[in-house]
Amino acid sequence: MRMKRIILLTTAVYSVAAAATTMTGCSNNTEPGRIYMPDMAYSRAVETYVGLDTTLFTTQPGKKGKLIFYNASPVSGTIRLGDLPDYVLPDDSAGYALSAQIKNPLPPLGRKDSAEAARLFNIYCAICHGEGGAANGPLATSGKVGGVANLTADAYIKMADGTMYHSLYYGKNNMGSYASQLDKKQRWQLVQYIRSLQPKPASAAATAPAAKDSTGAAKRI
Repeated sequence: MRMKRIILLTTAVYSVAAAATTMTGCSNNTEPGRIYMPDMAYSRAVETYVGLDTTLFTTQPGKKGKLIFYNASPVSGTIRLGDLPDYVLPDDSAGYALSAQIKNPLPPLGRKDSAEAARLFNIYCAICHGEGGAANGPLATSGKVGGVANLTADAYIKMADGTMYHSLYYGKNNMGSYASQLDKKQRWQLVQYIRSLQPKPASAAATAPAAKDSTGAAKRI
């Protein structure tokens, strides 16, 4: 009998609590009422350019545990949305050879991007390679810098896009690296722009010679 009373009392308590929760949650359509697990409903967002609350967050690894550690760095192995993958080939002969297999990840340049690539070329490249890439820039013609590559020559027409990018990234011969001056997209844009400076390959189609009859005279159709 006593056990039965305990069960009835417990049931009554749960019923009252459920009714109170329902009334609290539904009393006003503009309010959410009581929220289960509020930490999940209202997470502490971290805005990129907003100063952190120093009473809650720290950027110093030594203060981990006491405060929430936040280093503002992306997770290892991830890339930013819309960003290009990092260039991982090494700066050695093997990396240079493998670079020929790397394809330009950018689509053909539109008018705006082409104009930007031309601007970058004139800032960083034309002083040696010349405005048209023919190794006739001011430093090349002055004789102060030797071995400037003629980017319109056959060797560079045949050079793979990835190898050209590799040279921009690490530098080649007298040319230093442009990894710090240009980001990934800009370097690939420059590769495309250099292609636009190079002469177009001659058509492979050749006119077939006229067929001749047994007497050696050309047949007329």
